[in-house]
Amino acid sequence: MAKFMVQASYTAEGLRGLAKDKASGRKAAVQAAVKSLNGKLESFHFSFGDEDVVLIVDMPDNISAAAISLTAGATGLVRLKTTPLLTVDEADQALALQGKYRAPGQ
Repeated sequence: MAKFMVQASYTAEGLRGLAKDKASGRKAAVQAAVKSLNGKLESFHFSFGDEDVVLIVDMPDNISAAAISLTAGATGLVRLKTTPLLTVDEADQALALQGKYRAPGQ
């Protein structure tokens, strides 16, 4: 399973829907959507600032993560940013790889 952080911002109409559904209703709806793609909702947080909601989800792969983002975004009620997350072990493995790269001007 791959882990993703999803940051969401509601439109004005989306906020009206949130008020109707309540926070617990939105969490249940997101949890069901993630589960329908064989994923798992690890955490669901409301926040203030640029994002209204921050999620951590485990999805089978990039395609299923893209599917959930595209499906939610297509409603026009929420804007999403989905970020793949690496474990510490994965980051160590990436650091151990020595790719060939030339910095600009060098």
